[in-house]
Amino acid sequence: MADKRKVPELLAPAGDWERLRMAVLYGADAVYLAGTAFGMRAFAGNFSPEELPKAVAFAHEHGVKVHCTVNTMPRNSEVVNLPAHLELLQDAGVDALILADLGVFTLAGKYAPRCERHVSTQQSIANYECARAWHDLGASRVVLARELSLAEIAEIRAKTPKELEIETFCHGAMCVSYSGRCLLSNYMTGRDSNRGECAQPCRYQYALVEEKRPGEYFPVFEDEKGSYIMNSRDMCTIDHLPELRDAGVDCLKIEGRAKSAYYAAIVTGAYRHGLDAAAADMPIDPVWRDEVEHVSHRPYSTGFLFGPPGQYYATSRYLREWQVVALVTDCDGEGNATLSLRNKFRAGEELEAVGPDTRPFAFTAPEIFLEDGTPVEEPKTPQTILKMKLPQAVPAWSLLRRRVELSAK
Repeated sequence: MADKRKVPELLAPAGDWERLRMAVLYGADAVYLAGTAFGMRAFAGNFSPEELPKAVAFAHEHGVKVHCTVNTMPRNSEVVNLPAHLELLQDAGVDALILADLGVFTLAGKYAPRCERHVSTQQSIANYECARAWHDLGASRVVLARELSLAEIAEIRAKTPKELEIETFCHGAMCVSYSGRCLLSNYMTGRDSNRGECAQPCRYQYALVEEKRPGEYFPVFEDEKGSYIMNSRDMCTIDHLPELRDAGVDCLKIEGRAKSAYYAAIVTGAYRHGLDAAAADMPIDPVWRDEVEHVSHRPYSTGFLFGPPGQYYATSRYLREWQVVALVTDCDGEGNATLSLRNKFRAGEELEAVGPDTRPFAFTAPEIFLEDGTPVEEPKTPQTILKMKLPQAVPAWSLLRRRVELSAK
């Protein structure tokens, strides 16, 4: 295993129990999650007060730290609930709190003093003076604004105290507003993006309506130069991990607490292998590099790392070319596997298997059996327990997938 001291911490999303397990088992150094209040992803599964200590214990058993988001901008009526919530997080054993509001940051120092305080990207930290100011207030880490170039990140690192950790996003969705401070969702749907309820209207498909022609919708065409409304691409920096390491970044964060467990597993695994390769001063194995293409995503870019990205005129639709068909819950040394069905498939189909620290491999699905040994040609009911012989042994929580065209037309 590569020396992780030479590379940034890998921080992965854990929106619920299944995503937490995937992030931990597929190679995260730390995970970020939320309780049932004050988190910026209100529609992720999140963790109840009863579940949170168990989630922290699971992560800690695997040597993984837990960061909890408390990064909404609360209203007056919500502030009264913060002290008890912060005490609950500390008692659960959370390692760090991700905070955006200055008042919440101050309360965290009072009611959860054993937790590190990390300043959220919602604070739009874009220069070294701002980072220093937060350090002076007691922050142990700042999550930099996503609008910064690699050179700006390196300058912030060089001009801030060494004990202040620098975190930056490395993969996932890019908000079109300044570090996510968007009012569009609230205006259009009544769902406040700054309180965890973003409806992502920047990703809708739009048409134009002329005021004297109600009911007539004019699509936004793409000509040779292109045309679009609020067309945001996804960030992917897996080809630039050595540069991020050399810029002095202490932690790389994968966006996606509201995304699937499959996404959490595959993207975390890809970046784990990428960072281990960087630690060994080796290029990333193309097989692991290709894994980020196996999850649902919009066309990739490197964001602002190498300067303003400029206008993007091609399609904004999600690319969905792979589908999970089953989760491996158990497998012996001979490849005899117990599966939990996720999507229908049939014997004879071409599948791929990928798992924790397990290189993806293709195979033809052999005969499938129900739990009682009854043969079944095409199981269809999700969560059905199945038995199947794999060509090689794989660890529990491996995934079976198939190529399928699900991209929007």
